[in-house]
Amino acid sequence: MANIAYIRVSAIDQNEGRQIEMMKGYNIDETFTEKASGKDTDRPQLQAMIKFARKDDTIYVESFSRLARNTIDLLNLIDTMTKKGIKVISIKEGLDSSTPSGKLMLTMIGAIATFERDNMLERQREGIALAKAEGKYKGRQAKSLPANFEGIYKQYQNREITKSKMAELCEVSRPVLDRLLKERGKERAGE
Repeated sequence: MANIAYIRVSAIDQNEGRQIEMMKGYNIDETFTEKASGKDTDRPQLQAMIKFARKDDTIYVESFSRLARNTIDLLNLIDTMTKKGIKVISIKEGLDSSTPSGKLMLTMIGAIATFERDNMLERQREGIALAKAEGKYKGRQAKSLPANFEGIYKQYQNREITKSKMAELCEVSRPVLDRLLKERGKERAGE
């Protein structure tokens, strides 16, 4: 059973001293410190900490904002650690992910995040509908096959390149290539 501290500041010029000082009262065995944005969870020290932590360990953070900037990432991280049998304690919020009240608060945070996301998507749909009504919305521009497509397609037919390579040469994703090929097949059938 180890006590682990995760300390993060967003920028190189920021000082993590306040967080380090806060951890002194928790008998920390291992500390993971990084200077990185919290915009996603792909951070070296965060990932190293998750790999290091074992069942019955406790992870201390100054606040949940040190783990993740958005609620969905936070809940996913807490869920990952909970499944491993790891307890997460946020000192600032006074929440312990292993207690009934901590679980309740995290569930409420999750519900609020879902509510916020649904509201944002609704506003986005309303904005798109309004822009369409005003003739301002163009949507995503349709992809088309490149001018040299026939040569690329011939290489594919002769098994000189894979479909993935074909998509790369056409500068589209595999699903887009499949859709374009399907549409092309319909056009040829109508000729």
